[in-house]
Amino acid sequence: MTANRPVTGIICCTRTVGVEAAQAVINRYVTGPLQYSDCAALLVPSLPGLMRASEVASRLDGLLLTGSPSNMDPALYGQAIGDAPGPFDPDRDSMTRDMIKAMADLGRPVFGICRGFQEINVAFGGSLRRDMAESPDLLAHHSPEGVGFNEMFDHEHDVNLTEGGLLARAFGATSARVNSVHYQGVDRLGEGMTVEARAPDGVVEAVSADLSGAPLLAVQWHPEWRTGANPQSITYFELFGRALRGEALQS
Repeated sequence: MTANRPVTGIICCTRTVGVEAAQAVINRYVTGPLQYSDCAALLVPSLPGLMRASEVASRLDGLLLTGSPSNMDPALYGQAIGDAPGPFDPDRDSMTRDMIKAMADLGRPVFGICRGFQEINVAFGGSLRRDMAESPDLLAHHSPEGVGFNEMFDHEHDVNLTEGGLLARAFGATSARVNSVHYQGVDRLGEGMTVEARAPDGVVEAVSADLSGAPLLAVQWHPEWRTGANPQSITYFELFGRALRGEALQS
């Protein structure tokens, strides 16, 4: 965008502040790209009844879909809510779906973190499973109940990076140690998704895709958490900065 830095959109969540609804983004999801992607940012409200994704997408160089305390509505991937755990954020579900499509139509990059990773998978026709913390067939993908907030992010496991993949090449490694703070994750992989990383139990932890010539890259873990202490987290946001500038990521 001329001599200025590129601008990323960062999706908002619907939160409650006091007794009122608010459009909000946790600071670390903003400071990560501002510092390490070397970009400017605009917050994208999740208010689909009052604005259209197409009105916003054309003004952005890329989009970051953040993590969130909320879960996606299971109806979006063909399952009944039943006893699915909330909270839910239907306005974010709707706005994110429309923003992914709008950015894909324009060929502009989309990166995702945690919930954003799940949103991307569902947008491409995939589904989620909701037993990541308690299934006897899986690693514990979330810390035990009752730990403190900081200690929750201390819960980690290794991921195996796909040989020759975007992340393996960018990290210069075959594996990575990542934090694991999610109750939900990929069940059926979305159409056109390339697996970039898996946990040792086989769970997909990162994906990439092509959006009409622009890169899509999403991870289940949280590179925005204490980014400066983790070189691979820094690299994730550096990749985003390159994508915002229209650079090829596979070179």
